[in-house]
Amino acid sequence: MAKKKKSMGMLYLIGMILVVVGFFLPMFKAGPIEPNGLDFLDFDNFGFVTIGGLLIIIGAVLGVVLNFINAKNKKMLQLVALILSIAGGVVLFIGFNDNVIYKTIAKGFIKHAYMGFYVILAGWVVGVVGYLTGK
Repeated sequence: MAKKKKSMGMLYLIGMILVVVGFFLPMFKAGPIEPNGLDFLDFDNFGFVTIGGLLIIIGAVLGVVLNFINAKNKKMLQLVALILSIAGGVVLFIGFNDNVIYKTIAKGFIKHAYMGFYVILAGWVVGVVGYLTGK
């Protein structure tokens, strides 16, 4: 008997890796400031921006790790990790109204978007497609 090859979910994995990589790239450009995801993590002034940044990176890293382990509810856990990461992006966007620099970025959101933003967005799209197709 031939062994059945297990699908690892490469599209999902690639999507989650893109989110992790995009988190460390500059996300926005507002004058000389080019913040990456780590710049949003401010534990002294813990707020929506910090929560959003944490959710993005924790969800993405969890999605990558879950791809390599065998768990009973692996598909559901992968969906939770993907939703967690996307929810972090929503929370981060909502939290932009707390700071003057973030308000400047939010006024021209797409105009100020930089490489990391687009890599994260592409990662979410690829992750969703990979999850839905199982590839």
